[in-house]
Amino acid sequence: MLAVLLMVSVVVSACSKRQPETAPAQSNPGTMTRSDGGDREGPANDDAARRRAEEMARRRAALEAMVFFAYDQSDLSREAQAVLNEKIPLLRETPAIRIRIEGHADERGSLEYNLALGRRRAQSVRDFLTGFGLNASRFEIESFGEDRPLDAGHSESAWSRNRRAAFVVLSGM
Repeated sequence: MLAVLLMVSVVVSACSKRQPETAPAQSNPGTMTRSDGGDREGPANDDAARRRAEEMARRRAALEAMVFFAYDQSDLSREAQAVLNEKIPLLRETPAIRIRIEGHADERGSLEYNLALGRRRAQSVRDFLTGFGLNASRFEIESFGEDRPLDAGHSESAWSRNRRAAFVVLSGM
């Protein structure tokens, strides 16, 4: 995925730097000639593209970081609030970002109960984020209940990983 982002960044960067048509193509040692006749610094451009791709990957990871819940709870713990607080500046900087918040539950409880609990967890996350002035229309919520476990085990350790809200960036990145 990082390689694809890097390639896209290089192509976009190369396409956005046009030389005037009257300027002759120059060839300097240490530069690479583009197919349109212009030159660009090879290593410098590669470093910039790599840094952009790394920053984009860091931002996406922060936006997609999950939060976890206690058994039969939809209240946000301090740890969950800390994870959500990392998302707020990124969401403020880029108003075009839209996210789906997916609520999950462990396998204990009925199907209907777990779907409702997953929805309450997703709503709790959305309410927290909108409490910082973010528009609620940027967030979709969906509950999967117990249907998509992160850990298929049948122990407290597995169940604690399944009680979560997950995030999917839908657009804007």
